[in-house]
Amino acid sequence: MSKQLTRYAVTFIVLFALQVLILNNIRLGGYINPYIYILFIMLLPFEIPGWLLLILGFLTGLTMDAFAGTLGMHSSATLFIAFLRPYILSNISTHESAEKKGNPTLSTKDVGWFIKYTLLIVIAHHFILFYLEAFSFTHFFSTFLRVILSSIMTAFFIIISQFFVIRN
Repeated sequence: MSKQLTRYAVTFIVLFALQVLILNNIRLGGYINPYIYILFIMLLPFEIPGWLLLILGFLTGLTMDAFAGTLGMHSSATLFIAFLRPYILSNISTHESAEKKGNPTLSTKDVGWFIKYTLLIVIAHHFILFYLEAFSFTHFFSTFLRVILSSIMTAFFIIISQFFVIRN
């Protein structure tokens, strides 16, 4: 149990270091902002209790808010995907794979399943985050373009990171 806890703590620290030190400084044309820190929520075990998933989702977002100075926007978005995650997992998983223990990673699932899972979580997160940031539908299409482009870049980084983990 302590080995798993240590592994999740290291994952959390590494993802936040990547996010804060490198990825927060990438802004291609103001439309692409990759947020790889949500991978922490995505990689939590299938059998994690719902209350703990929500708490970890909120604390993950709160930590990002503290570093980014965004006053609850990341907390709201990560809490939303923590709430949505069990529904997404149950809808994209077959009955026999839903019974499986472990983590929803590329090494435990096939590539198509993991890409679908990643895209659904990332788009949900980015939609909430960017529309909370804009706090208006006045620039709906430019914000939507930002959601799509950032989601593609974030999903790309998440999937590539999984290939590095599998290889190692």
